[in-house]
Amino acid sequence: MNLIINNHILNFSDPCIMGILNITPDSFFDGGKYNTINKVINHVSNMINDGASIIDVGGESTRPGSEHISVNEELDRVIPVVLELQKRFNTIISVNTSKIEVIKESILAGVDIINSIYPFDKKILKLMANNNLLVCIMHIKGTPKNMQIFPFYSNLILEISEYFDYQIKKYQKYGIKKNRIILDPGFGFGKNLSHNYMLLSQLNIFSKFKLPLLVGMSHKSMISKLTGTTKSLYGSIACAVIAVINGANIIRVHDVAQTAAALKIVKSTLTIKN
Repeated sequence: MNLIINNHILNFSDPCIMGILNITPDSFFDGGKYNTINKVINHVSNMINDGASIIDVGGESTRPGSEHISVNEELDRVIPVVLELQKRFNTIISVNTSKIEVIKESILAGVDIINSIYPFDKKILKLMANNNLLVCIMHIKGTPKNMQIFPFYSNLILEISEYFDYQIKKYQKYGIKKNRIILDPGFGFGKNLSHNYMLLSQLNIFSKFKLPLLVGMSHKSMISKLTGTTKSLYGSIACAVIAVINGANIIRVHDVAQTAAALKIVKSTLTIKN
């Protein structure tokens, strides 16, 4: 499976690594770490050299309990960074946002993917339909402020599948072609520990949509809660490996070099098996 975005090709014969670039002061893992343009450039350069084929820029924290920030604040954080990355690197750039104003400016800045935690309304979908970029549909139950307050599902996998089916049809209705859609089951977004590991074990069910599957578990609490330690690098890598074995195409991570090394082993093993 290949996707062509602007001047880039995403080849899913191998799993792609999406390197996380949080330019927020309050993200759960690396908030405030990349607060100058020099730090951003160095970090992105390292991620690309280590094996990231996508850089995901986020200007607003979506950790559990987080509050929204203003449009202007998010624009001030995100757009200068995107423009600088476009000048310096020939790589796929994703922006993690749900605000139409940020989406508009990101499109003008030449981004390739809009990666939102919320489904888009028809106004945003009509805007997106007129531009040649990819869009991610992520499953979420609730909002970051309340999503982890006793999340409940009668049937987790069925509910996520029905959500994807509904949103795919909605996006197509407003002009987003199916070959421009990526799916994300939303680990940690309105899911408890049991839900997250059930989802990880049954990821391959979502292959029925014949769309790229993006997952993000890097350093999330689903790891520390299970292992009983705040050191979650090894758990993050284990989750990435299991996800790829179960059909994930894009792995969103903080630790690019370590994940890339682990996925080389997975690729070699799967190639021999097939």
